[in-house]
Amino acid sequence: MHYEMRRKDRAASRNEALVFLDQAPYGVLSTVDGDGVPYGVPLSLVRDEDWLYFHGALEGHKAVNLRRQSSVCVSFVGSAEFPQDNFTVVYESAVVIGTVYEVLEDDEKIRGLRLISERFTPGNMGAFEEETARMLKFTGVWKIHIDEITGKRRKKP
Repeated sequence: MHYEMRRKDRAASRNEALVFLDQAPYGVLSTVDGDGVPYGVPLSLVRDEDWLYFHGALEGHKAVNLRRQSSVCVSFVGSAEFPQDNFTVVYESAVVIGTVYEVLEDDEKIRGLRLISERFTPGNMGAFEEETARMLKFTGVWKIHIDEITGKRRKKP
């Protein structure tokens, strides 16, 4: 079921939502396990066009959920301020509804890991090749196609 945004006056364009996503230090991936129990975990994601890449363990709760159900949701908060002169939050956020795929080809895994590393640890790229060669077979890489994205913001009053 698709819901319309209730506060359309706070809606952001697709391009603005992508900027919020790109500026967010992390996103929270939400899945549902086989018992219908929701599971959310913060991740360091990077966007490449209409794809989000992240890495993690090959086993565990997240990996089991992702292999079982490909529909996911990722929430991002690009910024948040709490003005002390009123009772509100000034924020920019984005929500992605997407389809997740496990990346199995080494070339694409390395590409995804490179994108993640360039975003979050650019000063350590000199060690990237050696570390990737050592850890690739133990590292899971996943990509999410951005099927839908919505952005929302509340500006300063």
